[in-house]
Amino acid sequence: MRLSITHTTRYEFSQPVVHALQRVRLTPKCTQGQSIVHWSMELENAACELEYDDQHFNHVTLVSARPGAREVVIRCAGEVDTEDKAGVIGRHSGHLPLWSFLAQTPLTKPGPKVRAMARECSVGDPLERLHALSRLIRERVEYRTGQTGVETTGEEAAAAGHGVCQDHAHIFIGAARAMEVPTRYVSGYLMMNDRIEQEATHAWAEAHVMGLGWVGFDISNGISPDPRYVRVATGRDYRDAAPITGIRFGPMQEDLHVSIAVEQQQVDQ
Repeated sequence: MRLSITHTTRYEFSQPVVHALQRVRLTPKCTQGQSIVHWSMELENAACELEYDDQHFNHVTLVSARPGAREVVIRCAGEVDTEDKAGVIGRHSGHLPLWSFLAQTPLTKPGPKVRAMARECSVGDPLERLHALSRLIRERVEYRTGQTGVETTGEEAAAAGHGVCQDHAHIFIGAARAMEVPTRYVSGYLMMNDRIEQEATHAWAEAHVMGLGWVGFDISNGISPDPRYVRVATGRDYRDAAPITGIRFGPMQEDLHVSIAVEQQQVDQ
């Protein structure tokens, strides 16, 4: 399947920027079942300072705002070919050893609620237990927008009983690691069946299963990733794989506007 993607991030500042530097992870990975046909990034009132691949093999672009700017726009667009691998990414690669994905982070560290979920999924082989965990989270933690934020932990979302895809992923990661399964966070794009325009990227999790390697779990939708999914960044949690993070200096207020479009493209045979 060929997917066409556009992603525009617009920052509006109440005062001229003194200094701002953004770490941008918006270039899809070239990986099992996924290849980039073409991809571009256009900047308004900003400049690319450096590009590199980080410890998770995420492609990172460091972008600086032009001093004095009141608006900065980062516009990405391209096409990606995907294949159906039943959610299986395969063998581990990257600079970090597999055991590093067993370590909890502040966002994934389990408390009573998450540990209880892990205990409820103690029967069956590892893959069966992970699917059971995904179903349990979806049943217990309602998908609800506007109630959690980027600093919400998996345990907090589990205790509240609601959250979004980021929260579902953090709960799954925390519980799976408590079950001694290496697990990581994934951010990327998902082609929706009922719309093209979207307001945010998507998030899911991958667990390392003996004999299969990394396997994807989209807890929010209750499925394993298929050709509608595009992997962009991975990490131990959201902070490692966030689409854009950065710093700025000055007393200004900031308004952020994001628009995303994902749709299937016809491929000439």
